[in-house]
Amino acid sequence: MSRLPKRSSPPRPAVAAAALALLLALAGAGSLGAETFTYAGDSMSTTLASGAERALLTGNARIQSGDTRITADEIELFGKDFIYAVCRGTVHVVDAKRGIDLTASELFYNRRDKVARVTGNAVMADLKNEMVVKGGFIEDRDSEGLTVAQIGVRILKKDLVCRAEFARYWRDRKVLELSGMPMVTRKNDQYQAARIVIDLDTEEMSFEGEVKGSLETPGEGGTGAGEGGTGAGADGSAGEAGDGR
Repeated sequence: MSRLPKRSSPPRPAVAAAALALLLALAGAGSLGAETFTYAGDSMSTTLASGAERALLTGNARIQSGDTRITADEIELFGKDFIYAVCRGTVHVVDAKRGIDLTASELFYNRRDKVARVTGNAVMADLKNEMVVKGGFIEDRDSEGLTVAQIGVRILKKDLVCRAEFARYWRDRKVLELSGMPMVTRKNDQYQAARIVIDLDTEEMSFEGEVKGSLETPGEGGTGAGEGGTGAGADGSAGEAGDGR
């Protein structure tokens, strides 16, 4: 295979041909099994020296790894078989199989371990569970079915609006754990505690630490507010809140 000049800007057909040639060269390694991996961009520079493999795609950069498609202004691929990707500028990730749609300013993606870390106005939509997660940092771990969000976290799902500084969301179990001054609003009712765990199927909530809440009382034109002191009962279990009715 001919060596490509660094920082070159060939026309799109040349880029496509180069990408195909590199893909065929990598296919022999097979470290990721039979997964399909392709990439392209308006321009590309590459280094294929063993142990220093690297490719930089700029302008309409995109990669497809199995069911996951990533587009960005710039994508840098590195590591053996290009298993790592750093994407910058208008990053958009679509995982068709899991129903995940994610946008951010910057993304690090490990396609071997299926781990994505995004920063900068990160927004993840879980289309299957009809839920949106926003935060300054989001990490999605596919093998664990876990999404971790930090920094100004906002989570929206039907009648639930959640705020916290740290959140863990187990997609398969449909369990959401909030900490760091968490607050949950369900319709017109509000709940606060040191830690809040929500079953997203039943909307049952459990609380730990000092619990505060305000409930809207139907037909009385006002709200009844109360403070639960510590959120644990006499048996040491966490207190629970109903649906406010």
